[in-house]
Amino acid sequence: MPWFYHVSTLLARMLFLLLTRQRVRGRENIPSEGPVLIVANHMNLADVALLSFSLGRIVIFMAKKELFFSRLSGYFLRGLGSFPVHRGQLDRKALRQAIQVLADGSALVIFPEGMRSKKAQLQPAFPGSALIALRSSAPILPVGITGTEKIKGVAWLLRRPQIAVNIGRPFYLSPVSSRLTKVELAEFTNSIMQHIAELLPIEYRGTYAGEGI
Repeated sequence: MPWFYHVSTLLARMLFLLLTRQRVRGRENIPSEGPVLIVANHMNLADVALLSFSLGRIVIFMAKKELFFSRLSGYFLRGLGSFPVHRGQLDRKALRQAIQVLADGSALVIFPEGMRSKKAQLQPAFPGSALIALRSSAPILPVGITGTEKIKGVAWLLRRPQIAVNIGRPFYLSPVSSRLTKVELAEFTNSIMQHIAELLPIEYRGTYAGEGI
């Protein structure tokens, strides 16, 4: 993975520099080592490439299994160390793999919404990110992305859209002493999404526009 990762991220960085106006804020919030669960909103496949070089660490992506059906995207994602997850169900294999990645001291990226937002607004999230955070006890690093929804068609190549990556401060979920309930899991999931929403302009917050941390 390392050679493919570094070559791919270098090419992605060059393309973004040429074709977009990119800005990254909050790099000082990224732990330089140790496990960290990175959670971000998701609007475009380009978000994967964008985060792969914006965070200053080698990151592993947890991606929906459908992306691995294509030879091209599957090859690229596996080259980045990514692994598939079945959306909408408890994927125990993916859960174990995610926890192992964090136990190894690596950085794991997950898009809690589980899919790209076609309207560039936050959608209701799946509980997987909260479950991984609770079982791994890893710090959570929220990231808000804006502008990648403009990367579509051909005309955007002439406009050089403004892309922003806003990185928040790491936080932890409070441990639960008893068996985790669905209500508690939903509350933890909302907490994660609220942290992401705080890093986005109001028009991007969607489902979480009226909630605060």
